[in-house]
Amino acid sequence: MASVASSTTLISSTRILLPATKSPLLPSPSLSFLPTLSSPSLRLARPSPLTSIRSTSRRSFAVKAQTVRLFGLVDFTKSPQLYRHFVHRVVSFFFLKELLDDLPLVGNKAPDFEAEAVFDQEFIKVKLSEYIGKKYVILFFYPLDFTFVCPTEITAFSDRYAEFEKLNTQVLGVSVDSVFSHLAWVQTDRKSGGLGDLNYPLISDVTKSISKSFGVLIHDQGIALRGLFIIDKEGVIQHSTINNLGIGRSVDETMRTLQALQYIQENPDEVCPAGWKPGEKSMKPDPKLSKEYFSAI
Repeated sequence: MASVASSTTLISSTRILLPATKSPLLPSPSLSFLPTLSSPSLRLARPSPLTSIRSTSRRSFAVKAQTVRLFGLVDFTKSPQLYRHFVHRVVSFFFLKELLDDLPLVGNKAPDFEAEAVFDQEFIKVKLSEYIGKKYVILFFYPLDFTFVCPTEITAFSDRYAEFEKLNTQVLGVSVDSVFSHLAWVQTDRKSGGLGDLNYPLISDVTKSISKSFGVLIHDQGIALRGLFIIDKEGVIQHSTINNLGIGRSVDETMRTLQALQYIQENPDEVCPAGWKPGEKSMKPDPKLSKEYFSAI
């Protein structure tokens, strides 16, 4: 049951739409529900966020509940609320793997998107796939415009943008605000909490579809966590971090991670140890050859 509980935690924001009628009569204590889930006695609609990760189409699933009792101790006909909770846990468990397969995990292709953005005081279109084969991408999400931690991160990335350019890397910022809000913030002086001119685009995710697809949306608040993704030239996510709302990110560490990624892609027979920086000694991922590194530290 522990695995079932943990799976419920991961997708606790999912709504399970059940009929308003009483729960079915469950006459016998039985745990034989596992083989009968494919029989359509009860339909469950599974809306976002599960279906919105890769597809906006609604999917329906069937659960046969006529022989289900919770270890033979509970009659669900007397507790519709408990019945709904139990079925929610069953469905959550069986579709957890599908959910995890859809998440933008490191090593998978980054979800593509096209959206409006603000750059150089103008509205532009940004499409992630246009960078494939050309540049690395640092895609970072922040909660909201005109806030407190956010401008410190956004301006810090902008001030170091020339260094990212030398590494053939495009920086993209994303929030759920409109392009009009982005523009107003860019036109506000830094000493007044604004951004001033930036060296990279700020993307508008008013539909929240980008934040959902990258797994950083806080559904009940409608804003994004501080997610950061490093995407290589093949469009593959090679690094990701997600901070809670009150914790700003380090441009230095982002730069170091990017440099380490580029180094191992250029030198595929080597790996970078903890804290590695350009010019420092790397390591051979081999039981014997790695001793050369360890003997030198």
